[in-house]
Amino acid sequence: MSSQLPAGIAGLIGTEGSSYALIGGFWSQYWTQSNGSNQYKDIDSYIIGTGDYYSAWRDMYDALGDIRQVKKTALAEKNWNYYLIATVLEVQGSQVLTDFYGSIPYTEANDKSILEPHFNTGDQVYEFMINDLDAALSKDLSTSVGSAPSKDDLIFGGDMTNWTAFANTMKLKIYMRQTKSSRASIASAGITKLLSSGVAFLDTDAAMTQFENNPGLSNPLYESDRRKLNTATNLRMSTTLSSFLDENSDERKGKYYGAGNPLNQGDFSNTAGPATFSIVTLSATTPAYLMSREESLFLQAEAQARFGSGDKALYDAAVSENFTKYGLDASSYLATGGKYEYPTSGTLDNKIKAIITQKWISSFPGNGFEAFFETNRTGYPKTSAVPQSDPSYIPGELAYSINGATPGGLFPKRVIYPQEEKNTNNNTPTLSKITEPVWWNQN
Repeated sequence: MSSQLPAGIAGLIGTEGSSYALIGGFWSQYWTQSNGSNQYKDIDSYIIGTGDYYSAWRDMYDALGDIRQVKKTALAEKNWNYYLIATVLEVQGSQVLTDFYGSIPYTEANDKSILEPHFNTGDQVYEFMINDLDAALSKDLSTSVGSAPSKDDLIFGGDMTNWTAFANTMKLKIYMRQTKSSRASIASAGITKLLSSGVAFLDTDAAMTQFENNPGLSNPLYESDRRKLNTATNLRMSTTLSSFLDENSDERKGKYYGAGNPLNQGDFSNTAGPATFSIVTLSATTPAYLMSREESLFLQAEAQARFGSGDKALYDAAVSENFTKYGLDASSYLATGGKYEYPTSGTLDNKIKAIITQKWISSFPGNGFEAFFETNRTGYPKTSAVPQSDPSYIPGELAYSINGATPGGLFPKRVIYPQEEKNTNNNTPTLSKITEPVWWNQN
């Protein structure tokens, strides 16, 4: 277990933090393809097909294979510490997969005796994830048999209090994502029960921080975009996020982007010199997050806004946490009359808009896929009725890519199954259109 656990963690972090981070960053409109290169035109044009990004699907299941073996061994040995850790990681990785693809192998996944695993539907996966978390949380960690996790735990260094809190917060996320689905009543009951139970939620970053500024050892987004491509100019500042930051005099803009102008989303045919447009700032040593502290706080804030109280304090803490990560102070933004003052007396929709908008900003750069999922669930940020070249464009609204290729000006809602999976597993569902929403997306 001590060798498979770090391999599984590194595999999840490496895939989510590179391939899925790139897709998420484009579709959440943190960045857009440079007008001086070609690397990501497929993502920015919404033409990811069945032959693209198979490696991400494969690598996620490779990582989950290590994690599920740890879970199987831990269950047999009654090592409840490793059992809880493996279960949380299994659920976290599966949540990203099912939110991108819909139906995925879950109950039969990573079983060497099953060459063509069954695909569970998205709502089934959600039910299984909750059940698995409940099973792991029910174990008495004080009776755990065998070795204790330590340095092999690349996330918390064996701190089981944090793993328990992470498990609780994953449950909250899974319920929250169903709030506008056909299972909304189940979500409401689950969230209410969690809030009334008094369980602890994650109050630190669930992150891998051991990166170095050396080949093969750096942050996965930096590694895949900057080091492997041997260029720093592919990702350019999108008008979408940058215009919102400008509108609110948000100091985070100077941390997210270098000097230069924004490029309208998908405008990679622009004939202006590429150097005119700002480059996205990435660092080799930036932590890669399975869940940040601010994401946990935003989840709690939304839960309390919907079903409890204390949402303002949680929202303020979340925004402050993200500012602090960049050495900035959010207090003036959150003060009465500030740009990001929480709408305490506003409608529920006003509150959700504030929370999700700040979660969108705070997921930059490596967790844009979570912002993409939340946009699909809540409708925030809103979609612009006009192109970004129009004077009436509202800063921060999502704009259809200028070179977008999906019919009817529709945005992507999912990633398509790889053809390689279809070729080797006859249980693979019919290939869905990239614009077809996953099951919980009723927005």
